[in-house]
Parts: sequence; structure tokens; C-alpha cells
Amino acid sequence: MTNLSNLTNKHEQRFRSLALLTVIVVYLLILAGGIVRGTGSGMGCPDWPKCFGRWVPPTDISQLPPNYQEIYGAKLKGEVVFNAVKTWIEYVNRLLGVFSGLLVFATLLASIPYLRKDKPVFWGSVAAFLLIGANGWLGSRVVATELAQYMITLHLLLAILVVFALIFVLIRSSAARLDVQSTGVKSNRINWLLIVTVVLTLGQVLLGTQVRDALDEVVKRLGYSQREQWIENLDWRFYIHRSFSIVILGFHIAVVFQLHKVREVKVLDQLFKGLIALVIAEIATGAIMGYFSVPAFAQPIHLLLAVIMIGGQFIGWLLLNPKFILSKRAEKQHRFIPV
Repeated sequence: MTNLSNLTNKHEQRFRSLALLTVIVVYLLILAGGIVRGTGSGMGCPDWPKCFGRWVPPTDISQLPPNYQEIYGAKLKGEVVFNAVKTWIEYVNRLLGVFSGLLVFATLLASIPYLRKDKPVFWGSVAAFLLIGANGWLGSRVVATELAQYMITLHLLLAILVVFALIFVLIRSSAARLDVQSTGVKSNRINWLLIVTVVLTLGQVLLGTQVRDALDEVVKRLGYSQREQWIENLDWRFYIHRSFSIVILGFHIAVVFQLHKVREVKVLDQLFKGLIALVIAEIATGAIMGYFSVPAFAQPIHLLLAVIMIGGQFIGWLLLNPKFILSKRAEKQHRFIPV
């Protein structure tokens, strides 16, 4: 019996480690997507799933047919000369997408034993697998539609939903170790405040994709030689996006203020203080882009911080509502901390 218990514990530990690794790799995939967008490498591979008709992309123009511009010219978005750097940035992004898909599939397989003891872990893994599969297909449509803005936005939104599904699986499978019973707060005020914060942050991220699209149009019109004029030529979306960051910060401070009244909930208090630091870092990277002519390194970091922030908010909401991450047996023993 002891040996069986040890095997079960080892499996659960391996599953949690796999789920955590998968979450990290999906975040890296989002970072890679930001690098692709920031460097203008979205059409570095003008076909899909191959790249210039090859499974291993070319590293030099000599590896392409003489008439490659005629073959792929309609999709090269103004790139009249083959750019190996952009091609490999896009291809590495694709490889990372495949790797993350394999990890999500491995997480799904590893979750099968939870069908007997905690079905939501299994179904959460199924949801993550279906979502990342759909997002892989959507990635092909991004190329097919030649970087249509609505496709890029949907691509990012699905990636965030994949993160949510994986975080749910990770937190639910770790509930006992995290002592989730001590984090529940019976307060509609805090719950609604946090839900509004998540929705507003998600809206801010999606608006950011619109700003990026507007920036692409400015770059096409002015060119890289007038980089210092890019920001001043953006439309109203940029100014709303910039100003709304202060609103997002205010909502995080409000959540911390409400949680501070519940002295026992130290984990949540620390989580949201960390989120405030993330919001400040996010504002700082936005300021760097605004005042220093949109340096390429700041754009993917800006996106990554935003998605990490949303993931942290979702973790906070789950911890505030233990009924979603506790098994039925554990839920019966659960106690709320009154506010």
C-alpha cells in the first residue's frame, strides 16, 4: 500500500512538473511571437508548413531558385531580397510552436490517471490540447491571409486561453500542496473587482495589437529612416492604450487594498503586490517604446509582461474561488475566510 502511495505521489509530482514546464514553454512561444512581430518577420517564411518549399529553411539566397521572387513575390510584403535572419526567426517560432504542442499532448496523456480521482484536471488538459491545436491551425491562416490583423489578434487570444487552461490544470493538481483551503475569501466585492481587472487587462492587450497594426502602417509610410517620427504619427488608439495603463494600475492597487483587509490571506496579498510590480514594468517598457523610437527589444518584452500579468490575475481568481480547484472531497472540508 505504501509503495502504491509513493508511486501515486511520484506520478503527481511528475505531472505538476510537466504542466509547469508546458506553461513556461507556451509563455516562451508568446515571447517568440512578439519577436516575430517586432522584427517584421511574420512573412519570413512565405509558405506553410514548409519554408520556401523546404523543411529546413535556406540560410543563403544561393539555396533558392533564381525565380524565387516570382514564386513567392506576392507574399514577401516588400522584401525584394531574401532575408535569412527574418526567415529563421519565423521558423524558430514555428518549431517552438510544435514543441509546445507536443508538451501539451504529453500533459494530456499524463492527465489520464486523473479521470479516476479528479476529472477536471483531465478535461482541463483536453481543453489545452484542443486550443493549442486550433491555434496551430490559426497560425497557418495568419500566413495564408498575409498577416491579417484580425487573425493575429485571434492568434494571441487563443494563446492566452491555452495559458488559462494550463494554469487551471497546474493549480488544481497542486491544490493540496498550496493549501488552497486557507485562501478562499467569501467576498463578491473582491471577486467582481478582480473579474473587471482581468477583462480590462485583456482589452488593453487586444488594443495593443491594434496599436501595433497602426504602427506597421506608419512604418510602411515613413520607412525606417524616420523612426523617430513613428509615435507622433500614430492615431487615437495609441493614446487610449497609453493612458489606460494607469487605470489598470489603479485596479490592481484597489484589489490589494481590499485583500489587505483580510490579514490571513498573505499568499494573495503577495501575488497582487507582484502584479503591481508587473504593471509598473509594463508601463516602463511602454514608455521606452514611446520615448526611444520603439526599440525592437522592448516590443516582445512588453507583450510577454502583459500575458504574464493576465496569467497571474487568473491564478488570483482561482485562489479566491477554491470551489473551482478543489476536489469534491477537499471542498467539503473547505472553510471561507469572511471579509
